[in-house]
Amino acid sequence: MADLEKGTGDWRNQTSITEFILLGFRNLHELQIPLFLLFLVIYIMTMAGNILIIALVVADQHLHTPMYLFLGNLSCLETCYSSTILPRTLAGLLTGDRTISFIECITQLYFFGSMVSVECCLLSAMSYDRYLAICKPLYYAALMNNSVCFRLAAGSWVSGTVITFMMVRLTFCGPNRIDHFFCDFTPMLKLSCSDTSLIALVDLILSFAIILPTLLLTLTSYVCIIATILRIQSTTGRQKAFSTCSSHLIVVATFYGSLIIIYMAPKAGTAGDLRKLFSVFYTVLTPLANPLIYSLRNKEVKEALKKAGGKLAALIRK
Repeated sequence: MADLEKGTGDWRNQTSITEFILLGFRNLHELQIPLFLLFLVIYIMTMAGNILIIALVVADQHLHTPMYLFLGNLSCLETCYSSTILPRTLAGLLTGDRTISFIECITQLYFFGSMVSVECCLLSAMSYDRYLAICKPLYYAALMNNSVCFRLAAGSWVSGTVITFMMVRLTFCGPNRIDHFFCDFTPMLKLSCSDTSLIALVDLILSFAIILPTLLLTLTSYVCIIATILRIQSTTGRQKAFSTCSSHLIVVATFYGSLIIIYMAPKAGTAGDLRKLFSVFYTVLTPLANPLIYSLRNKEVKEALKKAGGKLAALIRK
């Protein structure tokens, strides 16, 4: 009976933690306000750019094609992605209050982990769409219609929730300081009192199962696209196509490179400051770059933007 009471007491101690403290950028204490202003500007620009793309894709009939439906989904994802991470980070930088409840932390981890998987799948689907359009133009209408586009997009949105459900089963008995600016998987795993070997193994397997195949599909598509572009006779056409592909590849390399370094490279979680730096790339900068790289440089989007601006100016004059 004494052993049972002792076990019960230990269990209560293990589950006594109800909130965590996000240490954030603690080594840059004197830069808290500049960081707040920088992240605030990035967040506003990210939200404005992505919401603008969503509105244009919904409103303009000429953009109701698979390519722009994927772009609309990507912009919707980036809007949710940024709103999962940055508002809490901004509040911590401004007020200095870095506490976050267990439920809020798990919720943030759930949406963050799910959206990383969704972005991997969406980037692959978009690269495949561009491969068909450039390398197989005669088969494009048959292989990539709106129905196929919808299934690929829907499949992307339902991926990647296993790890978070496993995290809920872990117990935390202290310390409660997360050395990150948001609730990420590895820093939280270090704080658990439970045996984390199984969940760490599942995380590694799922990382390889999601990140590597989608990365290989994306890179293979762009290699085929570049090979096709090299056969274009016009120098101007080649330069224009290379400019677009290189921009896309920069975003892909930044996003996947950061993920691989953080989640798949050996001992990725040992250097906290380096982890935070790479996390900024794919949680803050990539959502800002995507609408600029994938959408606002396109001729069709520019025309839709001019058309919408004209209609808005006409309404104001009335």
